[in-house]
Amino acid sequence: MLIGLQLQNIALIDSLELNFDTGFTVLTGETGAGKSILLDALDALLGGAQGASGVRLLRNGCDRARIEASFVMNAGIQNWMEQAGLEAEDDDLLLTREWRRQDDRYSSRSRLNGVAVNRQQLVDLRPLLIDLTMQGQTLQLSRPGQQRRWLDRLGGEELFVELQAVRSCWRVWREAVTALQLHQEEVTRLEQQRQELQELLDSLELGGLDDPAEEQRLEQEQDRLVHGVRLQEGLMAVFGRLRDGAEQAPSLQEHFGAAIHELQSMALLDGSLQSLRDQALDLEAGVDDLLRSLDLYGSTLESDPERLDRIQERLADLKRLQRRHGLDLVGLIQRRDALRSQLGDGAANADLAALRRTESLARQARDQANDRLHDLRHRAGDCLESSLTKLLRPMGLDNVRFQVQLTPIDPSEQGGDQVSFLFSANPGQPLAPLADVASGGEMSRFLLALKSTLASVDGSSTLLFDEIDAGVSGRVSGAMGALLHSLARHRQVFCVTHQPLVAAAADHHYRVSKTVSNGVTHSQVSHLRDTRQRQQELAELAGGEQAQAYAASLLEQKSS
Repeated sequence: MLIGLQLQNIALIDSLELNFDTGFTVLTGETGAGKSILLDALDALLGGAQGASGVRLLRNGCDRARIEASFVMNAGIQNWMEQAGLEAEDDDLLLTREWRRQDDRYSSRSRLNGVAVNRQQLVDLRPLLIDLTMQGQTLQLSRPGQQRRWLDRLGGEELFVELQAVRSCWRVWREAVTALQLHQEEVTRLEQQRQELQELLDSLELGGLDDPAEEQRLEQEQDRLVHGVRLQEGLMAVFGRLRDGAEQAPSLQEHFGAAIHELQSMALLDGSLQSLRDQALDLEAGVDDLLRSLDLYGSTLESDPERLDRIQERLADLKRLQRRHGLDLVGLIQRRDALRSQLGDGAANADLAALRRTESLARQARDQANDRLHDLRHRAGDCLESSLTKLLRPMGLDNVRFQVQLTPIDPSEQGGDQVSFLFSANPGQPLAPLADVASGGEMSRFLLALKSTLASVDGSSTLLFDEIDAGVSGRVSGAMGALLHSLARHRQVFCVTHQPLVAAAADHHYRVSKTVSNGVTHSQVSHLRDTRQRQQELAELAGGEQAQAYAASLLEQKSS
């Protein structure tokens, strides 16, 4: 509930402080006095009037301006504050917006209980505080999706939960569709390149690429064949030193044999030499192993020109493949294996089938959720038809017919329904889209009835109407006043009005007037607390010679 409002340097208002109570409150006054300024200020406070439109609210010539509103919190607001990480110090919520001018530039800042908040937070909080119906809002009736949003609000928590499920299912389905489309594009691309890739694979397969170390091994064998004579000469020299002896000198084996024989003789005289003799024996055994390995190596040094030609041809083939693909031998083998997998095992088609199954299941889940949402919307539509018809008939629409039409459309995050409000005010007039056939007065009455119906499920406690009774008069305005007063039994209701019948139905009455002082216009708001003041204001609204008597009768009817 809105309990207080303070304005400083806003439009025609220098300074204003108002306190409000429960029930039905009206604001009246002559045209241009500034009645709608209060609603514009609340709209700006709750995230509206950004940029230049916000600056236009500031009183001319002022460098600073301020709007502050106090609300009594309910459970919904407290829950929102907890989720936003804001602390509620008491049962009241204080919302402030300030403008400042510095170097010919304006900036604004919003605070909630003294803590800075951004516009998105205010937009999220707004529905929990106020439902503001401004002049021209009947245009919303023709905006795409607005009628669906209103219907969904009427569906309450059950429909909200199902709508969340629909959004989740739709997103899962869209992800599945995207994955399937991307894979289909990849398969198509692969098919287009298949011949080229197959030719590439064939060339790699013909290369016989099985051993990543083949090139190194062939180069070593090539070196042995090319340098075979020199290697054999070197090997004979080594044998001469180790085994055969050279230039009449004993070989290394003969030296080892003599040395070991002497060490054995010495060990008989000194037992400590036994370990040294063993070391000498190990060395002799090592030389024997080395000679056997050299014999084995020597067997590979036979001259084989044909083998050398084959090796050099093979190395040339490998070099050509590497230059063609820009890869080394290991990279060529990896590329060949990848192409085998890509072209040979059908994995792409298997993946495509799996993605199609996933998309099909996601689509079924999406459609099932949409069907459940459709049923809830149909149920909410029946309730809305019954409620609006009941509320509209006392407001001069005795023959009104109203229908909520659900038309199948391509599914989206909002489900698979297009919601249309069909309306007929006169006998013989067929049902047609509301925005196409309803007059301005009919639109106003419809919007009031709609907001009254939605108030039963909305989280906000305060409803504000700016000339919702425009375009009507007589008993119709009286019926609208009665509906507003009835609505105020469960919600705090504000209404800017020019209709005496509506103003007379109010529990609280504020008069907005303007004065001119030294060429400057000022607006002021007066709380009409006694019957005489209200009677005078109602008489001015009614006009005519019998206005005073008429105003008195209205207040008497209200009291009775």
